[in-house]
Amino acid sequence: MSAAVPPVSYQPDPLGPDFEQLNLMQPPDYEGPVRAVLVRCRRVLPTPAAGRAVLYVHGFNDYFFQREMALEYTAHGYQFYALDLRKYGRALLPHQQPNTVRNLQEYFPDLDAALAQIQAEGYTEVLLSGHSTGGLITALYVAQRQPSQVKALVLNSPFLELHQSWLRRHVAVPVAVALGAYWPTMSLPAGLPDTYGQSLHRAYRGQWEYELAWKPNHVFPVNAGWLRAIRQGQAQVRRGLQLPLPVLVLHSDHTASGRRWHEDFQRADIVLNVAHIRQLAPRLGPHVTVQAVPGAVHDVFLSAPAVRAEAYRQLFEWLAVELAAAPAVTTAL
Repeated sequence: MSAAVPPVSYQPDPLGPDFEQLNLMQPPDYEGPVRAVLVRCRRVLPTPAAGRAVLYVHGFNDYFFQREMALEYTAHGYQFYALDLRKYGRALLPHQQPNTVRNLQEYFPDLDAALAQIQAEGYTEVLLSGHSTGGLITALYVAQRQPSQVKALVLNSPFLELHQSWLRRHVAVPVAVALGAYWPTMSLPAGLPDTYGQSLHRAYRGQWEYELAWKPNHVFPVNAGWLRAIRQGQAQVRRGLQLPLPVLVLHSDHTASGRRWHEDFQRADIVLNVAHIRQLAPRLGPHVTVQAVPGAVHDVFLSAPAVRAEAYRQLFEWLAVELAAAPAVTTAL
C-alpha cells in the first residue's frame, strides 16, 4: 500500500468535463482480464480539508454517476474519487458476466490500487464510503486490510442482511449457498424489483439520469457463487468486525414492499429491511453512529431534494466532529 505509484494519465469520463477516469488493471481471474476504474472530480477545492479525500464505492447493479455527491464533498474541501469495481459500470469488459464474484475479497485489490493512487496524489487521509453491497465490501475491507490512510467509514444503507422471508433466508438460501461452492455459475432468480429503478430514473418516475446499460431496471442475473460470497461476508458482520475507526451508517426510516408501484416507493427503502441495518450496524465496531433519514430511499443520496439535503447535513456534521479540522495541506491534481 505504501509503494510508489508511477505517473499516470487520466482520460475523459462520460460524466463530463468535471470528471476524469483512470483504468486500474488487475491480474486475470477465472473469467480472464480484469480492471477497475477510478473516477476523479476535477473541481478545484475551495478550502482543502487538510489533504483529505473521499473514495466512494457503489452498490449492486450499480456504478458511480452521482455528480451531486462529488460536488457536495468538493464544496466541503474533500477531493472526491469514486471506484467502479471490477465487472461493474465503466470497468465491465465484454467477456465478463456483470457483478460476478466468488469471494468479496476479490474486490480488495481494486480498493488497494485506488487507495495507493489517491495517496500518490498527495492525500494521506481518506474517508471511505460505500453504498449497499459497496457498504458491505468496504466494511470487510477495512476490517481485514486495516489501511492506515482510511480514517473513517460512511455506509449508506449497507447490505448487511438479505431482505427475504424467514423461510427463504433459512431454507432456500442456505441450499443455494451450498451449491455455490460447486456450481458458482448456476443462475439464481434476482430479487430486486424493477420498481426501484423506476423510482430513480428520469425516463420513468425518478429524477436521475444514468446509463441503463450499466444500471438496468431489471437487474443483471446473479449466480450461486455471488450469493455464497455475499452470505459469507454478511456472516462475518454478524460475528462482529471490531472496526477501530468511526463509522456512520445512514438509512431510511422505514421499508416498503410490493411488486406493484406505490408512491411510498419514493420515500422508503424498497431493497433492504432497515430493521436489519439497525440491528446489525452496531456489530461493525465500537464507534458506530446510526442515523435514520426520514423519507429516504435505498440510496439515501438519491432521495428527494429536501431528504438528501438532510442526509448531507447529518454527514458533514458527523465528519466535522469525527475528523476535526487540521492545518490545511496544499494538494494539486
